[in-house]
Amino acid sequence: MPYQCVATTAAGFVQQLAVNYVARGYYFYVTGTIPEVKDPAKTDRKIIEQYGIDISKWARVRRRKDGKANIQYLRHDRFYIIIATHGEHAFFRAEERQIRDIRKRPLRFMDYAIGIGRSRRDRSLHASVRIQREKFRELLAQFRRIAVQRTVEDLCRELRALPFEPFAPVRDQFRIILRAVNRLRKTAGLELVPWNAVRLFRKPVRVFMTKEKARDKLVTGHPL
Repeated sequence: MPYQCVATTAAGFVQQLAVNYVARGYYFYVTGTIPEVKDPAKTDRKIIEQYGIDISKWARVRRRKDGKANIQYLRHDRFYIIIATHGEHAFFRAEERQIRDIRKRPLRFMDYAIGIGRSRRDRSLHASVRIQREKFRELLAQFRRIAVQRTVEDLCRELRALPFEPFAPVRDQFRIILRAVNRLRKTAGLELVPWNAVRLFRKPVRVFMTKEKARDKLVTGHPL
């Protein structure tokens, strides 16, 4: 099977990057945007061939044992990321000036911030996905403005419609918004918004679904 690198949805891009790459030690990255005049598929092939990315799982295991880096490539629409593990690789020489460490500089993508966090239980490192700080502050201010102007039903719909996958840090941000809303409603003597108004469970999505299948599911009414 050819190397799969095109995430059909933004949610799929975030899931693949955080769960399958960052969580497995892929920390060093560069990003880019393919110009409108260029064919994204050609760019995909060029990058994959340039860095020898299309290799088997066992080849990756051997490279890791030999102290060599592994590379992954992922794209959504025209935005892409090349991300690597520790070790030796031509990628580090070719991209030396542009390389970032996701542990120090989270990736900003579609109002998400994807980086590294620490477990509350044992302080171990893990992938972290949250709403970007600026966007979160904007959402918090927006819900504070409407907290006492809307009905509970309206607020529930607004909260459930937030276009962010409920990874653990995102859930915490949802709860902060809900608590802020309910403080204002309590002061005004209004009915409080229930805790189940926010999405607390994340359903894994298919990352590399073909566009044809995605269109079929949209037509038949099945969620992506």
